[in-house]
Amino acid sequence: MLELLPEHSLVALVGLFGGILLGLAARLGRFCTLGAIEDVLYGGSDTRLRMWGIAIGTAAVTSFALTGTGALPGGDTIYLSIRWLPWASVIGGLMFGYGMALAGNCGFGAIARLGGGDLRSFVIVLVMGVSTYVVLNGPLAPIRNLFFPQSALLPGEAPPGIAHLVASWTSLPAYIIGMVIGVGLLALSASSRALWETPSSVVWAAVVGLAVTSGWAGTAWVAANGFEAIPVVSHSFAAPLGESILWWMIGSAQPISFAVGSVAGVWLGAFIGSLIKGHFRWEACEDPRELRRQIFGAALMGAGAVIALGCTVGQGISAFSVLSFSAPVTFMSIFLGAALGLRQLIVGFRLAE
Repeated sequence: MLELLPEHSLVALVGLFGGILLGLAARLGRFCTLGAIEDVLYGGSDTRLRMWGIAIGTAAVTSFALTGTGALPGGDTIYLSIRWLPWASVIGGLMFGYGMALAGNCGFGAIARLGGGDLRSFVIVLVMGVSTYVVLNGPLAPIRNLFFPQSALLPGEAPPGIAHLVASWTSLPAYIIGMVIGVGLLALSASSRALWETPSSVVWAAVVGLAVTSGWAGTAWVAANGFEAIPVVSHSFAAPLGESILWWMIGSAQPISFAVGSVAGVWLGAFIGSLIKGHFRWEACEDPRELRRQIFGAALMGAGAVIALGCTVGQGISAFSVLSFSAPVTFMSIFLGAALGLRQLIVGFRLAE
């Protein structure tokens, strides 16, 4: 395979494959973070939240299975290779969740809606992508580095992961503990009669988890067998939006990446899914106040995701799949931030009017 395709192109195809699965799940399976939160808080249904749990459980079981076979060196993933800053997870997660409520979508959801013809989501994607790079490498990067420094683990330091922590207390290997926790999450999430009334929800949730694992597996294989410095990554939709925008502008000056393939794959999968469902239609924003709120929310999401090292997919599934300490803390913070934003919008958000 490496003889036929450059390594960067190969990892982009890995991202494209998983992205298409995620885009299809969003459109055909209604897999959506903000929608799950809205359903729990205001719709009296936890079905889509349980779908999230099934996706996490599936990703954890399969990712730790890969770790057990040696196909995925878990310590090479960003979530287990740098020191965890709890305050970064909390502050970044709250910012992201609040911005998500204002924008009406997370980065992943915006790409999926764009695949269905929603031009309002195009604005969210652009603003969020630029915002991430402003905070990641732009003029606000020194401030981020001052308050939320990211430092690699020293040799011998334990990875900041739940399975690795439990492994240090027991004689069991981390991958066995991770798989057991993943099975527990699957069992807990699937213990709902309402969920099984729509079996497709379970299937699409599992597809999301497998899409994340495919990212780990594909990039780890290329990194192990190739000669380029390919990072071991999986799907996330914060900084990759900015990276994709940059690549489309100066693609001849930098190689294509997993992130570019992932973002393109979600759009393509959502486009195909919208055609299958007959839901594709062009939509635009008719209310300047709504547009202003979405721009502010997207900018807040981009900054929050950089601080928290991930978005609803990056921390909510990819980091969860390796049971990073940051994952549950960030996810809960995103939930609380979104709950606050939704409440203010419902009762009347004066700043956005």
